[in-house]
Amino acid sequence: MSRVLIVPHQQRTEAATLARAASSWLRQRGHQPWLTPQDADAIDLPDLAADTDPTAAELVLSLGGDGTMLRSVQLLGGAPVPVIGVNVGLLGYLTEVEPHAMTDALERFEAGPGPDAGDWSIERRMMVDVDVRRADGRADATARALNEGVLEKLEPGHTVRMMVRIDGAAFTSYAADGLIVATPTGSTAYSLSARGPVVSPRHRALLLTPVSPHMLFDRSLVLGPDEVVELEVVGHRPAVLSVDGQRAATLDDGDTVTFRASSADAHFVRFGRNRFHQILKAKFGLADR
Repeated sequence: MSRVLIVPHQQRTEAATLARAASSWLRQRGHQPWLTPQDADAIDLPDLAADTDPTAAELVLSLGGDGTMLRSVQLLGGAPVPVIGVNVGLLGYLTEVEPHAMTDALERFEAGPGPDAGDWSIERRMMVDVDVRRADGRADATARALNEGVLEKLEPGHTVRMMVRIDGAAFTSYAADGLIVATPTGSTAYSLSARGPVVSPRHRALLLTPVSPHMLFDRSLVLGPDEVVELEVVGHRPAVLSVDGQRAATLDDGDTVTFRASSADAHFVRFGRNRFHQILKAKFGLADR
């Protein structure tokens, strides 16, 4: 892991402290840590700033919460670079390591995978490609999501109407505050708050979950990973597209957004034996009885 990109939460003091400790530890062992110029400026580590392409990294060390993990994955643009997440956030579904165990995790990663070495493995997470096409047929914004893409109302106090097509065939139109198309990883994010199902990240699927639908049919759909979902804005009210919490485009009548399973996966480093339902139990504080 000679080249290590450190991605810190820009507003958390603990993330800055961990970034300094990690960079010192890595340099002492002959590795080359760096931060993007924006991150280095935000946490006052100018000596680590570099314009190096993030995909040149052999490891990404994410210091923050799930939002920082999402940003780390976005920086990689689909490149299969392993990511270690250190939890400096709140819930931290995606992060694997607590702050006090950061250097131990780096040592274990340095030792290599497998029970006879560092006892870690790579967990691959499905992502979804998101493409916008305008009513005149012109291709527009393109993005990739680890959690979800959301098409939702732009005007407060109103619903937006959206036609849903699956594999090119019309399903139905929704009058709702929005529609979420999520991956299994994203099933514990916005989709969960909209009463969508919790899906193990080992699955590959697309989840279509309405947000406050004004109609009798209010259930989520769990679709196969080879099915393509298309949402079209119908009517005079515009909608806004967000991808992993970041605004991507505004859509008007006749504009469409298409979701399909990406050929790229996110690669997370997992230490020891990992069970999703135990993580879920711990994050929600569920009792045994």
